[in-house]
Order: sequence, then C-alpha cells, then structure tokens
Amino acid sequence: MKRIVFSVIASILFISVQAQNNEMRKLTFKEAVKMGLQNNVTLTQQRNQLEYTQVNKTATLLQMGPTVNASADFYRTDGNSFNQNEGRVVNGVIDYIGGNVSANMPVFAGLAYLNQHRAAINANEAQLHQVVRSNQDVISTVATQYLLCLMDRELVRVNEENVKTQQATYDQIKEQANLGARAVADQYTQEYQLRNAELLLVRAQNAFKNDMALMAVTLGIDPASFEVVEITWDINKAFADTTTFEYMRENALARRSDLKQAEYAEKAFHHNFSAAKGRYYPNVFAGANYGSRYNYVQGEENRTFGDQFYNDNTRLNYGFTVTVPIWNAWQYKSQAALAKVAYKNASIRRKNVEIVVKSDVQRAYQNYNDAKTSYTSAQAGMRAAELSYKTEKERYDLGGSNIVQLATVNQAYVRAQGDFAAATFNLMFQRVQMAYAEGTLKFEDIPE
Repeated sequence: MKRIVFSVIASILFISVQAQNNEMRKLTFKEAVKMGLQNNVTLTQQRNQLEYTQVNKTATLLQMGPTVNASADFYRTDGNSFNQNEGRVVNGVIDYIGGNVSANMPVFAGLAYLNQHRAAINANEAQLHQVVRSNQDVISTVATQYLLCLMDRELVRVNEENVKTQQATYDQIKEQANLGARAVADQYTQEYQLRNAELLLVRAQNAFKNDMALMAVTLGIDPASFEVVEITWDINKAFADTTTFEYMRENALARRSDLKQAEYAEKAFHHNFSAAKGRYYPNVFAGANYGSRYNYVQGEENRTFGDQFYNDNTRLNYGFTVTVPIWNAWQYKSQAALAKVAYKNASIRRKNVEIVVKSDVQRAYQNYNDAKTSYTSAQAGMRAAELSYKTEKERYDLGGSNIVQLATVNQAYVRAQGDFAAATFNLMFQRVQMAYAEGTLKFEDIPE
C-alpha cells in the first residue's frame, strides 16, 4: 500500500515539474533586447576584437622601449674542441654551461614605431565605437523582429475573431436556408467566406511562427520556449515629440558610432601608411649583452665553477647597430603602396558612411511622420469599418442587403483591424528607430 502511495506522489511531482518546464516564458521587449545583447554572435566577436586592439595598443607603446632576453646553454662536446680557458684544442668530452642577458632598444626607425602606436590607438577607438554600434544594431534588429511578432499575433487574433464571426453567420444562413428563408446560393457563398477566413487564419499563424523562429535565432534561444508580451507604452508621447529634422541630423553627425568608427579607422590607416614610409629611413638600435660560461673537461683537473663563471669567462658587449636600406627589391615600396591604398579606401568609406548617416536620419524622420499619420488614418478607418459592418449586418438580417455586400464590408472591417494594429505597434517602435538613426539608442533608455 505504501509503495502505491509513493508511486502516486512521485507521479504527481513529475507531472508538476514537467508542467513548469513546459510553461512558456513571457518575454518582454526589454528582456528580449538584453538576451540579444548577451547571445548575439556578431556582437560577441566584436567584443573579442576590442580586447585584441586594447592589447595591441599597449604592445605598440612598449615596443618603443627596450626588449630584454635571458638565455642559458647546457650541452656536451665529444671530440676536438677549442678550450677557451686554456687556449688549446682538447680531444675528449667537454661539458658547457653558459648564460646570457641581452637588451635592445630602438633609437631611430623613421618614426615607424611611433606611427604604429598612433595607428593602434585609433584602431582601438574605432573598434570601441564598432562595439557601440553593434549594440545598437542588435537593439534595432530585436525591435524590428519583436514588432513583427506583435503584429503577427494581433493579426492571428483578428483572423480568429473573423472565423468565429463567419462561422456564426454561416450557421445562421444555413438554418435560414433549410427553412426556405434564404437562398441556398447565400449558404454556399457564406461557406466560401468561412473557408477563406480559415485560410487567412492559417497563413497568419504560419507567419507568426516563422517570425518567432527568426527572432529566436537572434536571441539564441528555443523558439518554442517563449512568447512575446504586449507593449504598453504611452502612444501619446509619440505625438508629443517635437524633435526636428535639423536637430536629428546634427545629433547623428556628432554621435553616430559607425561614423566615428570610420573616422578613427581612417586615422589608423593614415598612421599605418606613415609607418610604412618610415622603412625608407636608416634604423638605429642600441644593444648590450652580458654573459658567461663554464667548461668542464672530463678526465682532467678543472678550475671551479665560481672562478670560471663569475670571474674568468664573463663578457660584456654594448654599442649601436645602424641599418641603411639600399636595395630591397621594392619590397618597402610595395608595402607602402598597399598601406596607401588602404588609407584611401578608408577615406572613401568614411565619406560614404557620412552620406549613409544623413540618409538614415531622413528616412527615420519621414517614417516617424508617416507612422503618426498612418495611426490617425487607421484609427478613423477602423471606426468607420466597424460601424459599416454593424450597419450592413443589420440590413442583411432584415433582408435589405445581400450576402456579397456583407462579405465585402466584412473583409474591409478585418483589413481595417489589421491596419490599425500594425499602425499602432509601428508608431510605438518609431522612437526606437529614430534613436537608432541618431546614434543615441541605449539599452537603459528602453521603457519597461
């Protein structure tokens, strides 16, 4: 009996856990953006690249200072070898122990190292702005996909309501046709309207599932594990916004991270070009080397390790090395030409990004004004379509209209509902797209 009771309890607990695991997570827009910023592949790669540019900036600074190396040698010679301690050739087995410390420092290299460091600084700044813009790209992408999902879900709801309405109308007409109060042709016409409404519902559901799956890829989660949450932002704020086109344009030119990234990249390539030209000049390096060694001849009497390594065999070398490039088969010229082309291309890209920024601002501002007009128009259209449908339905019930007119008015009403839902959500998200065009879009500014 106890075993049966325990089995029942275990089964209940298992079903409860499964129900919790299968429960859909309600994902708000801000939570979706946060998840996208954490899981987006491109953004993660850009952050990794930023870490490299930070290290490279430090490395190019330190390369203008000295480099120090230490080495140790442990080896044996079996045969003829020259014994430096005794100044004679020894035929036998000799063990050697040696140690060296060397230091080198560039004195002059045609300012190549300095320009490489300047290039690294600007490359790091460019990558920093690239990460900022990639953050904004993710927010904008998630906003667009979240908007589509909300619109799709609303269209599913509208079509579900339409199917219910068409089903009720069909049942009513079918009953009236059986009683002889309606023509059988009306029944068949309404059946077509019902089947067409069911088809539109299936298509709306498929579009919703497809857009949810697309957003799941952006967020890096299972598409069957979450559902979007209705946006409750105050739509009146969109109409109260008095941002001008001139302000948006100036703000974007001053703050767009992709434009700043292009500007810093252009500077970095310019310094790389200067560094490549520095190879035409002589190089001067200062260096020093200090070392010693110990020799042990097998089978003979040898001086102690301390006498040899710390006194007799020590040596110190120091001085300068001057290298003058005379002929290198145009290798330096080729490298300088390649750096010059990269600099010119970066300059062209910077100018093009500036044009893109201006175009983005113009489109965003126009889309914002269009969204406000579309909302007011769709709102009025839905009220008119709803009233027309109710009036036509009453006329049809009273015999003053036919089924074709009712179907036409109903289609217009369904379309008006979908247009109003699309206009509402589109207007809500226009402020996000305007901030994206300006370059001011931040996660912290997204309303709950």
